Amino acid sequence: MYLKKPLAALVWLACSAMAYPVLAAPEGALPASAAATQAFDLDRDVNAALKTFDVPGMAIAIVKDGKVVAAKGFGVRKLGDAAQVTGKTLFEVASNSKAFTAAALAMLVDEGKLSWDDPVIKHLPNFAMYDAYVTREMTVRDLLTHRSGLGLGAGDLLWWPTTTFSTDEIIERLRYVKPATSFRNSYAYDNLLYIVAGKIIAEKAGKSWGETVRERILSPLGMDTTTTSVDEMLKSADYSAPHSKINEKISVVKPMPVSNAVGAVGINTNAEDIAKWMMLLLNGGKQEDGKQLIGARQVRELFTEQTPMKISEPKPGLEKTRPNFSGYGLGFNLRDYNGRKIAMHGGALQGFYSRILLVPEEKLGVAIFTNAENSGSMTALGWRILDHYMGASPIDWIKIIAAREAEDHAAELAKQGKANAVRAAKSRPSLPLAAYDGEYRDAWYGSVTIRQEGGKQLMSFSRTPDLVGEMEHFQHDTFIVRWKQRNFNADAYITFALNPDGSIDRMKMAPISSETDFSYDFQDLAFTPVKKPVPVKN
Repeated sequence: MYLKKPLAALVWLACSAMAYPVLAAPEGALPASAAATQAFDLDRDVNAALKTFDVPGMAIAIVKDGKVVAAKGFGVRKLGDAAQVTGKTLFEVASNSKAFTAAALAMLVDEGKLSWDDPVIKHLPNFAMYDAYVTREMTVRDLLTHRSGLGLGAGDLLWWPTTTFSTDEIIERLRYVKPATSFRNSYAYDNLLYIVAGKIIAEKAGKSWGETVRERILSPLGMDTTTTSVDEMLKSADYSAPHSKINEKISVVKPMPVSNAVGAVGINTNAEDIAKWMMLLLNGGKQEDGKQLIGARQVRELFTEQTPMKISEPKPGLEKTRPNFSGYGLGFNLRDYNGRKIAMHGGALQGFYSRILLVPEEKLGVAIFTNAENSGSMTALGWRILDHYMGASPIDWIKIIAAREAEDHAAELAKQGKANAVRAAKSRPSLPLAAYDGEYRDAWYGSVTIRQEGGKQLMSFSRTPDLVGEMEHFQHDTFIVRWKQRNFNADAYITFALNPDGSIDRMKMAPISSETDFSYDFQDLAFTPVKKPVPVKN
């Protein structure tokens, strides 16, 4: 869930982005500034980005004018192993799956099996949002356009990190997630409604989302190594391992299967296969053999702005990146750059970031996959590649983006340091620690428990096996939970409110860092203690 979330508009991040301190380039490496003034050299530029941003491996695909210019890998699949990334190495591409869901729906529209503006309840009668009016009025189009009224990433803890909820349970619990704004009022990126969209595809096709996407899109395009689940990817011979920062050091982490959220994040692919997908879209839905796989009108619909997005002023050095328009289509962010419209999207899952950029007027497509949680490498290379193929003057994007990331990360660390310095360190909880133990329930997630174990106070989420952490007192009735899985980078505040009699009334959570991926939507939870039944006397 992807951003990691400071740029909530997600124009370049789409599902998440995290800034990390920049590592010095190894001795003898070409300085980024020198690279920027030389003729474009993909190998040199990618290798410079890998070193600068501390990314183990990357795959790049570039298509131009109906031809594959590049489909290759760089770096290693897994730190500590010699196996190199190739054009066939699979990566989790997370929210770049949303375009496949939108395309599958477009094909159903072409066939007259549904309309973009059909009410969702026409196809899923049991579907419900928090507000009855929104339930009645929400259309298939609304599912894809991030204008439902839900807050950024609302409800993502139902599937992120890996949970035991089924897809149907996630959809059923959507009705308990409170909106943040009015319906169709503004843009806020969400994942849950793409899960609903995937369910509609399964219902109309009579088979699973994965089977449908393979049969209708992947197989006709010859995307034969692409998978529709992480479990399937892990059975292949050539896939990349995920990497995250743990205490500022890049480390191998375990994959995060999310089979219950495939409509939003199900695709795992490689450079060679994704090149075929980009060429299809750039050719108006027509395959190389001339067959129209997706109607040209529907492809134009995918690239048509549905929801306007606010435009923020870029930081110094990034002025050229300011768009004149920004919006969301159907499965794609839309904006302009160098006088051309760009349809793009990003993706993020634990240990993987990806980005796809399409410039229809230039018949240009660029895909960048990484096996690390770093958006700077993709941003710098994305601008660099677009500048080259669009005839713009070269800019040292690697140097500029690296400096911005380092600055933002330093500012975040300083903010956390200040919060720790000004806390009431000598304060004590209002109650004995054991009094905070027990079960707490939220309307849409369900229960979490706080308990004593081995002399430590632990919090655990009942349906999220890996979301277990040790609590420590911060100040007053606020604690910090530090998750055992340190690669989550998502430690959170826990604050208790008391009743007049001293009993616990409610518990709220909030991420400590603004760099925490927005899919850890702790702030959307509202816990109340589950009262223990009073024993009945005989």
